[in-house]
Amino acid sequence: MRILSGIQPSGRPHVGNYFGALRQYITLQAGNEPFYFIASYHALTAVQDAPLLREYTVGVALDFLALGLDPQHAALFAQQDVPEVTELAWILSCVTPMGLLERAVSYKDKVAQGLIPNHGLFAYPVLQAADILVYLSDLVPVGQDQKQHLEMTRDIAGKFNQQFGEVFVIPEPYILDSTAVVPGIDGRKMSKSYGNEIGIFDEGSALKKKVMSIVTDSAPVEAPKDPAESTPFLLLSMIASEEETAEWEARYKAGGMGYGEVKKRLLELIDGYFAPFRERRRELEKDPAYVLDVLREGGMRARAVAQQVMRRVREATGLPTTY
Repeated sequence: MRILSGIQPSGRPHVGNYFGALRQYITLQAGNEPFYFIASYHALTAVQDAPLLREYTVGVALDFLALGLDPQHAALFAQQDVPEVTELAWILSCVTPMGLLERAVSYKDKVAQGLIPNHGLFAYPVLQAADILVYLSDLVPVGQDQKQHLEMTRDIAGKFNQQFGEVFVIPEPYILDSTAVVPGIDGRKMSKSYGNEIGIFDEGSALKKKVMSIVTDSAPVEAPKDPAESTPFLLLSMIASEEETAEWEARYKAGGMGYGEVKKRLLELIDGYFAPFRERRRELEKDPAYVLDVLREGGMRARAVAQQVMRRVREATGLPTTY
């Protein structure tokens, strides 16, 4: 199966990214053909600082490699290294109804969060569809809250195929673990846009400060507590063994336990779990040429596929190249 997913270079990845998606991306390398891209074009809707975008793009590559991506099994590349995707985005925009874009929940959410509306933000789903369709992707990993994105891609592909012939594969969703909706330190879904994240590569005092500042209720130590409503417990349960998780759950319900105890144990678990990844990333930082080679080779693999698909698209739409 050909698998396609992308991640925006808009900052360092956090624990929510890892348990919600990245961990499963790494697992999907086995027995599949993954194409993982760094969504630099998409990032331009929010990051318009050239040096920062370059830094973030290389940073995401470092993160993927540190977390276990194997370039022999997965193509890792920067979106801009496959310019065919922007050509396809324009062609798809000519079959995409305005009403479809106006219903995009993500656009409304981002505007509500303060992002200035622009055409790139509004037309984001069309570029996203091009990202998926240009590689004839079979499966697209998405969370439950992202299903609309893929449904829009399926609609756009269907409209193109109906108009011009069966060119595109209609991709299927690969639903990521729905239990991995990871809460941030304020209890809302962990997100860089909320500023409530715990970074995968945070360590030392920075990590401790974030973990110990996780918001909890004001229940006294002696009172029983609901683990399902506790951010420290929910985070702990994603890392701790089943046995330890069950012990903490029992302690919550029995009372006599303060949230500080849970936070201290959570800090130990996060620090220990991500320590090997932090060390691997430090090693990769010493060899930037290797990281760039991985991106270059991944881009060449991806572009070879995209060029073949675009030849079919141009023929189908009456836009064959004349040389």
